Amino acid sequence: MKAKYSIIVPMYNEEEVIAHTCERLLQVMDGQGEPYELIFINDGSRDRSADIIREIGSADPRVKLIDFSRNFGHQLAITAGMDYASGDAIIIIDADLQDPPEVMLAMIAKWKEGYDVVYGKRLQRKGETWFKKTTASLFYRLLRSMTNVDIPVDTGDFRLIDRKVNDVLRTLKEKNRFVRGLVSWVGFRQTSVEYVREERFAGETKYPLRKMIHFAADGITSFSYKPLRMAAYIGFGLSALSFVYLVVVVIQRLFFVVQMPGWASIIAINLFFNGIILVLLGVIGEYIGRIYDESKGRPLYIVREAQGFEEPKTEKEAEREKAEAREYARK
Repeated sequence: MKAKYSIIVPMYNEEEVIAHTCERLLQVMDGQGEPYELIFINDGSRDRSADIIREIGSADPRVKLIDFSRNFGHQLAITAGMDYASGDAIIIIDADLQDPPEVMLAMIAKWKEGYDVVYGKRLQRKGETWFKKTTASLFYRLLRSMTNVDIPVDTGDFRLIDRKVNDVLRTLKEKNRFVRGLVSWVGFRQTSVEYVREERFAGETKYPLRKMIHFAADGITSFSYKPLRMAAYIGFGLSALSFVYLVVVVIQRLFFVVQMPGWASIIAINLFFNGIILVLLGVIGEYIGRIYDESKGRPLYIVREAQGFEEPKTEKEAEREKAEAREYARK
């Protein structure tokens, strides 16, 4: 029996490349000779990205569109694709063609060998600055050192996941999502396929430094509480040093004739300790902010239009599917 594949493609302002991306994905998957669907998720694009896919989908039912009501972010676009996917295997790939679609065939081969997750491991990153390569490398190694979850280094969201893995991931509804970390967290049998990441086919990167910092914060706070523990250690350490310094000052004052320092040193010490306190409060605030997001109970995303899909499931049917997935996860 032939398997069916769902290819998830998040897109944000990709009109310069999206038609070529769709064409190349169709060529690669046609060569596989098995049924498939291409699910493009328009994450609030301000250009013609959605219109282009809508036109292609009108002529080819294998090309489907999920159109968000606004920009919800790359990780939630992936989540929506996973929610709508109907394939036996789900492949996540970006729209910019930095991840070569041909690598998907190697992932499918590994999946047919019995692996539940096959992730792309980058041997080389073409067209990226030294700064981005260095910071990305440091981030993945820092994240791995700060969590008990084995998150592979030098990997992105480009990966294949089995249907059962997808069903388990759909039960995880946390708001600040780090999908590649969640895939590692759920476990199952995982392996890698090595490849060289290409330059962008066209357009500009959708992950500037500001978004990369936010993404890194989501990854670290979602899978590690060590920053909070480090904050406690730093607090205890500074308190101990302060107490020792207090004892030294009292001894000098009582038993030695010492000219006490002026205001400059006092101000410098105060500024240092106040800075440390503000940093620690910021770390705690990051966790509290994420708790606040989780407590609101809002939907992860809002879909304005879903082209090419069957009628959406009723709420009762969706809840039954989630319950079945949770029961499967417990087994």
